[in-house]
Parts: sequence; C-alpha cells; structure tokens
Amino acid sequence: MSYLVLARKYRPQTFEEVINQLHVTTTLQNAITSGRVHHANLFSGPRGTGKTTIARILAKAINCEEGPAPVPCNQCRSCIEITDGRSADVFEIDGASNNGVEQVRELRENIKYMPQNNRFKIYIIDEVHMLSTAAFNALLKTLEEPPDHIKFMFATTEPHKLPVTIHSRCQRHDLRRISLDAISQHLAFVCEKESFSIEEQSLSIIAGEAGGCMRDALSLLDQVMNCSEGTISHEQIIDTLGVVDRQLMFDISQAVLDGEIPELLNTIDDIYSRGHDLKQLHSDLIEHFRNLLVLKSGGDAEKLLDVPVHEIGLMKDQIKDVAETFLHRVMDILFKEEAAVKFSSQPKVALEIAFIRIFQAPPSLSIDTLIDRLNHLRKEFYDVHAEAISAAPAEKTSDVVQHSNKDNPEAVNDPVPECQHEAPRTVSPVKNIGDPTSAWKEVLNSISKKHPPLSAYLANSSLTKLEDRYMEITVGGSSFNINKIKQEKSMTILKGVCGNIFGKKMDITIIADTVSNEEAKQKKNKADLMKQEALSHPLVSEAIDVFNGKVIDIKLL
Repeated sequence: MSYLVLARKYRPQTFEEVINQLHVTTTLQNAITSGRVHHANLFSGPRGTGKTTIARILAKAINCEEGPAPVPCNQCRSCIEITDGRSADVFEIDGASNNGVEQVRELRENIKYMPQNNRFKIYIIDEVHMLSTAAFNALLKTLEEPPDHIKFMFATTEPHKLPVTIHSRCQRHDLRRISLDAISQHLAFVCEKESFSIEEQSLSIIAGEAGGCMRDALSLLDQVMNCSEGTISHEQIIDTLGVVDRQLMFDISQAVLDGEIPELLNTIDDIYSRGHDLKQLHSDLIEHFRNLLVLKSGGDAEKLLDVPVHEIGLMKDQIKDVAETFLHRVMDILFKEEAAVKFSSQPKVALEIAFIRIFQAPPSLSIDTLIDRLNHLRKEFYDVHAEAISAAPAEKTSDVVQHSNKDNPEAVNDPVPECQHEAPRTVSPVKNIGDPTSAWKEVLNSISKKHPPLSAYLANSSLTKLEDRYMEITVGGSSFNINKIKQEKSMTILKGVCGNIFGKKMDITIIADTVSNEEAKQKKNKADLMKQEALSHPLVSEAIDVFNGKVIDIKLL
C-alpha cells in the first residue's frame, strides 16, 4: 500500500480547516452565501500557505449537490471527485508547463461545452504568472466575458508578474505567511492524530524552519517521524534536520552582550564542527538580534516577533541591562559583514571577524543617557559649590556687610538679592563709584572668575551710564549675544555681582550698540568684496586650471 504524505493526508477540506487565512475564507463564504462568487479569482501569497487548497474548496462549495454552500458536504459525488482530483469538470493546469498560446487556444475551444456532472466547469491554473505574453493576450477576452457555466481560479506566488489587464479582470485574494504559533499548533494536532510524541520546543524548531509554509512544515515532520517510532528526542530532531539549536542563539547573543570573546568563538567552532551552514547561522543571528532590538525599543512582541512565547521571556531577561545603542551597533556591523560572510570561501573566519569587530567598536551612549549624566554632574557641582558657600566663615561675611553699610548707609534697608550659584564677595565695594570704566572693569573681572560663559557674552560691552541705583550697559555684537544676556538667569547673575560690588541693589538696562553692529556689518561686507575680487583674479583662475585645484579658504592680511 502506497504511503500518503502528511501534507496530502491532512490537507484542509473545508474553509474552517484552512490555517491562518480567515480574511480570505470568510470573504469567499460570504460570496457563496449571497450568490456573488466572481467568475475569476486570483489567489496570491507565499508557497505552502493554501492557495490551491482554497481554490479546490471553493470549487467543491459551488458544485456541491447540497449547495452552493459555504461548507461543502464532502460526501456527494461532486465533492469526492474534486477531492480525489478526478472530476471531469474541474481542471487543474500547471502554468509553468502549459504556458503557450496553443494551450490557451485549446482551453478556449473547450470552454463553450457545458459541464458533464456539475453546475460549473472550473479551471484552476497554478503558477499563472508563468504564462507567456501571447497566452495572456489570448486569455483576455474569455477571462473578461466567460460563459455562465465557467469559473477561473488562478494561484501565484508572484502576482506582480501578471499583466495589469489580467489583474483588472480578477478578484484578488492575498494569503498571508502562516505564523510560527499557528504552524506549531497544527503540527501538534497532526502528531496527536498520528500517535507520535514530540516536545513543544521541537515543534517550534520545525515550524521555524518552515518559514511560514505549512507544506514545508508537514514535510519536515514527515522526515522526523521516519527517524523514530512513537517518540523522538529534541537532540535527535536537531541532528536530523541539521539546524542550529535555538539555545545556541541565546548562548551566542549572551556572549556578545557580556563581551566574552573566548566563549563566543568556542560556540561558533562547535557549530562549525557539527557541519552546520554558517551562512545560515549568520542570517539567523541577524534575525535574533533584530528581535532583541525590537523588544528593547518597546515594540509589540506579539505582532512583530514570530517566535515561541517562552522565548520572548528569555529575550526580555537578556536585554534587561543592555543599552539600545549597543544593539544598534551589533545590527549595523552584522549587516555590513553580511556580504563578507555570504561570499567568503571561509565563512567561519568571516563570521568570527564580524564579532571581533563588534567587541573592538568603542562604547557608545544614547543622547538621553549623556544628558542625564551631564545633569547629574552639574547637580553634584552645584551641591558642592553650595556647601562651600555655606561653610564660609560668618565673620568675614559680617565684615563685608558692615563695611558696605558704613560706606552706604542707605543700603541697610536694601539687602542684596541672592544670586543663584554666586558666592558672596569678600572684597570692598568700588570706591570711585562715579567712574563707569573702573566700576565695569571690576564687574567683568568678577563675572569672568565665576561665570565664564556670561563673561564671553559681555566681551564687547561697556558701562555707558552709572547712577545711584541704576546702570546702563551697552552691548556690541549680534542679537544672539544680547538675547543671551537678557535671559533671566544671566540678569540674575549680573544683578547679584553688581549688588555685591556696589553694596546695593542695582536696576540694569541692556542696550544694543547699533553703531558697533553697523561698523561690523560694513567690515564684513568689505571683507566679502575683497575675497570675491581675489577669487576672480586672473592669476588665481589660471593657477586653479594649471594645478587642477580648488580654493579651500581666503585669508585677508
């Protein structure tokens, strides 16, 4: 007795049995119920996802003696013949081997005849994209206006290769790649029916190797079942399929995250010794680190990661204390080395070099981490600074205040405002308060010691008016300088310093030095004009042509 492979033995016979394609099966069932089945349906999607299977089920549903019904009975003559592939009215054509215009012309001749035993004569063309251009053109008119008893069903893995004229005459249904979880559950169901014992992690290995293709998964399960009767260990499955154990992926990634070069090289050597394909290992590692990066960035694990549920927990534990920037760097280097590993005559060496480069790359921190650390350092600096201020001898502070009050009695009831991060000065106030130049020089000296950034903004400034409690400061330079000085923090520092120096609260007005700015603008325009004249000088142009050079910079003497 001939053996029936699992992929055929457990082929879905109703829409409900189709795995992971509910969006397509529901649409077709509703179309059957409402009597709106299109005369030409195009099923597209990856291999082994159920395109031809759904076409057969649709053929049974519309030809069933109990129907048309969304659920074929699978008991009547029509259903049984279509299931066995011997129906006289359902033709399955391989588009790859029947792609000529002669076959299409023959099809057109047969279309005019009524079906023998069913409601509809159905043509299922698999890999329809393989038809020639002439064959497509010959099919167009018939496909657009077929007889009422004709239904076309096309299946293809490459719908983009079909002419637009064919697309426009079909109702298209896109099948999805079957998820790893759905494949694992179906494999468990098949093993139960076959009385075969297998571990859950082994089913995940088989499902992962199938790459979203149910037919491939069942074929691999067939191979595994041939290795043992009734039960098989996980190690046997790994050796039989020649795949890398998923645990080794975690071992490699952990060695990378921990910086353990010897452990990593030993693991790669073990995998190489077992005869595994290191090029495939590199691809698997890229996918594994991609999953780690998705989890670290807060992505939806259920939607974005096609891995077993228990592995998601392991990944979260693995990246708990890992910086996202490091995972970015690993992915970047692995991608850059992909061609070297893929085309190298020594992929083991190429893979080892890729990981060594990861270890040699300088550590990097995210912008957020750098900002946090800078803020922390600034807080520590200010805390230490504040402690130093509070620890200053009280006598010295009292002496300063008394001295200030003696020179300026009216300052007794006018306390100096506290300046943020500004320590009280221990020098006497300026004696010659009427001399703006001396007073301003004292202010700038004090600011340059404690607040260098503000001192830089005040570099082109002068004290143009000084009265009892009022001072006017004229600032040259750009509007950026002026705006920086006018900021609340800068004004607080400035008022604090002036208050300490003059021994009383000072009102300050900042005025832009328009004359200075205008002069600077004129100088800049003059410099630009001189540079342009130098650049257009005949000798310069000739030198550029002779030496095939280019002008880097022009400096004015």
